[in-house]
Amino acid sequence: MTRDTPPSGAQGDHPPDMPRGLIARFRNYFLTGLIVAGPVAITLYLTWWFVNWVDNLVRPFVPMAYRPETYLPFILPGSGLIVAVFALTMLGFLTANLIGRTLVDLGEKVLGRMPVVRAIYRGLKQVFETLFSGSGSSLRRVGLVEFPSPGMWSIVLISQVPSANVAARLPSQEEHISVFLPCAPNPTTGFFFYVPKNRVVEIDMSTEEAATLIMSAGVVQPNSDSQKKLAALAEMAQASRVANASNLASTTAAKVD
Repeated sequence: MTRDTPPSGAQGDHPPDMPRGLIARFRNYFLTGLIVAGPVAITLYLTWWFVNWVDNLVRPFVPMAYRPETYLPFILPGSGLIVAVFALTMLGFLTANLIGRTLVDLGEKVLGRMPVVRAIYRGLKQVFETLFSGSGSSLRRVGLVEFPSPGMWSIVLISQVPSANVAARLPSQEEHISVFLPCAPNPTTGFFFYVPKNRVVEIDMSTEEAATLIMSAGVVQPNSDSQKKLAALAEMAQASRVANASNLASTTAAKVD
């Protein structure tokens, strides 16, 4: 051992950048895989849950002779969903003719005579007609409202103008509109209130983009390209790999010298 040769236990025998580079590479690859697999896994899980929920709801109404599991050694997923789609389509077809319309009117008259059921049925019918009507515009426009305090803006879904009875009771003489303010991260809950129409700033954003923005708490911004994010992560991982390889090569060359 000479004076210029470092001892065997010195720090020069273990390059300090190598462990850090391996951890950075592992982290980048893990995040890239999580971004790719996470949405796919959650989508498949929610789809599987919905199919099983419909199957369990419809299966008791299907006779045993018409169930696929009667002739198969396993339960066929989605059979109840197919039955539900077919039954709803046939119901809509029958309702479109005179006989079906008469039966529906008769059922609505019977429900209209029940004190508690009448209010529930009418409210749900109006909600379904508004949401699933192809010509309706309720909750299909997105706007901004200054809420909960001045200078703070929240995303709202614009609904309909208030009824004449409600509009007459509002203290201001300005034209009002009803809006729904979804909460993050669950946009199915929120606040419903009336606000002057001139205080709602309508923005060019779809309801799907607004829901994504709310559920992500602002992390995913509208009009952002996820493929660009994946490419940026891949480039970061590639750059880290190249840098680690160059550092390892320089360290090896220094040791040889």
